[in-house]
Amino acid sequence: MAIPRAAKTQRRTRIQEEKEEIILEAALDVFSVNGFRGTTIDQIAEVAGMSKPNLLYYFRTKEAMHRALIDRVLFTWLEPLRAFDANGNPESEIRSYIRRKLEMARDFPRESRLFANEMLQGAPHVEDELRGPLKALVDEKAEVIRAWATAGKITKCDPYHLIFSIWSTTQHYADFDVQVRAVLGQEHAGEGRFEDAARYLEKLFVDGLGIRRS
Repeated sequence: MAIPRAAKTQRRTRIQEEKEEIILEAALDVFSVNGFRGTTIDQIAEVAGMSKPNLLYYFRTKEAMHRALIDRVLFTWLEPLRAFDANGNPESEIRSYIRRKLEMARDFPRESRLFANEMLQGAPHVEDELRGPLKALVDEKAEVIRAWATAGKITKCDPYHLIFSIWSTTQHYADFDVQVRAVLGQEHAGEGRFEDAARYLEKLFVDGLGIRRS
């Protein structure tokens, strides 16, 4: 995980921690709109409301800020997958996973766009994370899904593509939110669109996996 420069040189004070958060919030704003290549340190400093030298005291490079944000996004986004319980009821686990992913799409749209931009560029800054910890976690949960299928609790399916399908359908509501709201129109484009999406996706996946509803 990327460590702010100030944290390497001394014990951080509350003010320093607050400054780091201001910088990362500003960096998230800029990166999520412009992508890594289109973002400059000057832009981040302007949004953060501080001088460039002051910003560079906390984060030496643009790469350090970007990596700190990506690390944070990966930790937050993978938490619902970590909670996928092998001993749980497949219907409850899948419903819960879909809803938590939609909540993240609703609450963290900038983080979603940041991650999507990184993937579109070929993941140059996080490929090690994708091939390492992320793959290990997905492998582990794929075995959970296979075990459910073997036990006859769900229809046999490719567990990886099931996980990919949940990722893509839920993240759509963050990355393409403008399109979603435009197509739904004013009557259906309020906060209720996430509940509508949750009900639809729950039915899609629960029925598609042949899960007997409790």
